[in-house]
Amino acid sequence: MATTKLGRSLGVVSLALAGLISGSSARAQPPGTPPPFDAAARSAAVASAAAAFRTRYVSPEMGERAAAAIEAALKNGSYDDLAQPQAFADKLTADLRAVTNNDQHIQVLGGGPPPGAAQGPPVRSEGGVVRADRLAGNVGYLLVMSLGPQPLFNPALDRSMAALKDTKALIVDARDLAGGTVPSVSYLVSYFIKSDKPVHLSDIVSRTPNTETYTTNELWSVPTPFSYAGEVYVLTSHRTLSAGEMFAYDLQALKLATIVGETTAGAANAAGVVPLGPGLALMLSGGRTQNAVTGTNWEGVGVKPEVAAPSADALKVALEQAGQKPRATDIETLSQARLFAPRSTPQPGSEAAVRRLSDENARGEPNYDLMSPEMAQVTRAQLEGLKNMFSGFGAIKSVKFMEVDPQGADTYEVGYANATMLWTILLGPDGKTVMAGLRPAPPQPPAAAAPRQQ
Repeated sequence: MATTKLGRSLGVVSLALAGLISGSSARAQPPGTPPPFDAAARSAAVASAAAAFRTRYVSPEMGERAAAAIEAALKNGSYDDLAQPQAFADKLTADLRAVTNNDQHIQVLGGGPPPGAAQGPPVRSEGGVVRADRLAGNVGYLLVMSLGPQPLFNPALDRSMAALKDTKALIVDARDLAGGTVPSVSYLVSYFIKSDKPVHLSDIVSRTPNTETYTTNELWSVPTPFSYAGEVYVLTSHRTLSAGEMFAYDLQALKLATIVGETTAGAANAAGVVPLGPGLALMLSGGRTQNAVTGTNWEGVGVKPEVAAPSADALKVALEQAGQKPRATDIETLSQARLFAPRSTPQPGSEAAVRRLSDENARGEPNYDLMSPEMAQVTRAQLEGLKNMFSGFGAIKSVKFMEVDPQGADTYEVGYANATMLWTILLGPDGKTVMAGLRPAPPQPPAAAAPRQQ
């Protein structure tokens, strides 16, 4: 299922939004032996990127200039010394952004972390919802770091907002909210709209590939369990990017919140991913956002706060705006009660679903009634490949729960007769499978030899 995404992070997990990814492609190259990254690989990547910019970039004129620029750079030898995919990806990203007015959605992915990426383990969340707290004065706090796929994001947001419903004010911390899906932006915004009638929020204006024509996808508010009634503050920083900016901009345009903090990054385009060859992919802007109130967006200028403050002080300043006198700036000190935390135990029924899907796929007889419509659609499209792959795995020998992954889905290590795979799976409130995927389990390090007795 195609889902419009905004942000540097495109939900990079080893699964599709609704469907199983074939493990065969992941196993085509033996571990530790990546394909050679030579002049031919660089030339092919530049050719693919240039073609994508000419046919898909949101501005045809700028797309042509970007394509010509990287073709000239290749011809002039600018990429000749870049023997590592990530170094090449970083250089290609810089060259493309230089021609496109620093479009921050342009990112060539080369297998390593992007420049400036946070180090260390990812923050645990459910679909991007990290925590909800009650602070002094009955002020609520909600930390959202991404706007993940709706099967993950919506249930977590609903539980958080239910716990925050009776607070007199709510602070939504979007200082590290750097991306997500457009439907999840609309769902979050909708919690703060008082109207019973749908409200037009914004549009995604997308270029039709290989043409200079555009289509418009209107985004409207959607029903939520209730409408939040208190004052709303949104914390921003220069790290607030794309979907995070869209959330802040929509609330600001509708005069539903006070923005506190720093001007945001200024990335308003909608992006998709184009493969460039083995180990390389291009995130490219194929559309732009257009707010229904202002008729424009925040590209290149960012969302400007009503109350400017350094990012580190934004929580304290927002609390002062809400009539409090905080003595600290961090949530750990200020929290009086933790109301929501990402779950750490598996969903009831997820292990049974892994076993059942393995058996059904091997037989080529999935039970579509136990899947969401999107999951069923993608499974039907992949059925022949799934049957071949799972029948080759053989019978299940073991199933071991590993963790709830950083995005909030269950992870299992499944030992088959002929393979060991890592499953990621999520069930909906009705117990149906809404998201699933698998990838080869990483090889285990050899066991240390026992010391010899003298």
